[in-house]
Amino acid sequence: MSAATFVRQTGVELWPDRTRVITRLFVPGWEDVGPGDSRATPVIDRILALDELAVETAMRDIDERFLKRHNGMHDTFVEHASKVTSRIDPAVVLSPARLLLIGASFTHEFAIEGAALCNPSAVLHPQQGTPDAVDFVLSVRGVGEGHRSSIGFRTGHLAADGTVSIDHAGCFPVMAAVTDGPNHRAVFHARLAELDDDYENSAFVLDQLPAVFENAELNIHLEELATQDATRKHTATTIEHLHNLAHCSYRAEFSNTTDLSERVLWPQTSVEHIGMEDARFVRFVDDNGAFTYYGTYTAFDGIHIAQHLLETLDFRNFLASPMAGKGAIGKGLALFPRKVHGQFVALSRSDRETNAIAFSDDIRRWDTAETIQSPHQQWEILQLGNCGSPIETPHGWLVLTHGVGAMRTYSIGAILLALDEPQHVLATSIEPLLSPGHNQRDGYVPNVVYSCGGFAHGDTLVLPYGVGDQTIAIATMSIEELVDSMQRVA
Repeated sequence: MSAATFVRQTGVELWPDRTRVITRLFVPGWEDVGPGDSRATPVIDRILALDELAVETAMRDIDERFLKRHNGMHDTFVEHASKVTSRIDPAVVLSPARLLLIGASFTHEFAIEGAALCNPSAVLHPQQGTPDAVDFVLSVRGVGEGHRSSIGFRTGHLAADGTVSIDHAGCFPVMAAVTDGPNHRAVFHARLAELDDDYENSAFVLDQLPAVFENAELNIHLEELATQDATRKHTATTIEHLHNLAHCSYRAEFSNTTDLSERVLWPQTSVEHIGMEDARFVRFVDDNGAFTYYGTYTAFDGIHIAQHLLETLDFRNFLASPMAGKGAIGKGLALFPRKVHGQFVALSRSDRETNAIAFSDDIRRWDTAETIQSPHQQWEILQLGNCGSPIETPHGWLVLTHGVGAMRTYSIGAILLALDEPQHVLATSIEPLLSPGHNQRDGYVPNVVYSCGGFAHGDTLVLPYGVGDQTIAIATMSIEELVDSMQRVA
């Protein structure tokens, strides 16, 4: 690893743990790739044809191999069995063991970190512990089979002497219970405009709804629109668009008995089917002093990407919703930790190669973005982006950046923005703070060091970063030394 002289490695390394597995519904014939219809009925028929001894033997083997890997595994089997028992003649009486075997046959394990662990983002923990340490939450991107990505968490500590440690992760990763979430009318209008469908039909539905509305309210007006297809054009298209948008928002709730490190935000909607990528968390402080944790992330369906927003107070209950506007196109939207002159502010890379800034009255809608930094140095000549939300310092907004150079090598740099006018760049790093050297260049994606955000405590900047999109390391540095090393912009 090549690093500036003031960058200190903590020795912390997080590697993907292939034993961290979740259980998911598995429908034979509906595998993630390839054509085919469900083979549920013949599978069930074969299970019903087994004698009871064979069923009990099979369940003993399953329990021996898997019970210690999951909490409530039998409950999961019963839940999954309930999704297919409608295919069974109601007159058939299922023994408890046979019901469990049906459920087990429609269940599979997914190793959430089977391929990689990367894209870390660190924020102060909502609950601080001992006075001699600062606690933080580290979000991570786990990559598993099929390059499918989810968001997980770890907890860590920064001691008074600068030592950084990460707690051991809980043994039983779990997904959240998910329900419909609130929808935002302004986002619907912006997204429909992108689809060239923000006209009479959409106005008929959305103008009757409050600024924030639930799916049940939307469905009432969609039914009304459907009855008017004789006098309105393209009602079916608008209805489909509105349904699809509504399915992008959801609530995710974890049990309060789970450890934070066991909670996995798994893709729930079609727009994020393949992954929830590059989450950039920030502890946002409102004008009244209250704080909320926001996380911008990239929803990926295998072809298209879109910026979405997570919102939480406690890392147990989350709201997920889409974002909209030209400033939110692409990857890498990062929110400032407070408003500036009454407006939300965000870093954007909507043109895919420069760092830009956006202002908005709505945290979910970013209509424009202004470029503030273009590639100039050889190590950033291909493109620029941010490495997480800006950090407020007495000198200005400290923004960690990533630059991509020859051989698609990712390095980490920095810029400094004016506190009151963050569209003005005060200073830039001429050389990278971190770049992949000979000992940290290999991985799932070679020649990459990349972060989705660090945090400051006093003069110490804690920077978690991914190595080769495979593993995670953590460095610290003095903010004063970093700022002193930067070149002022005339």
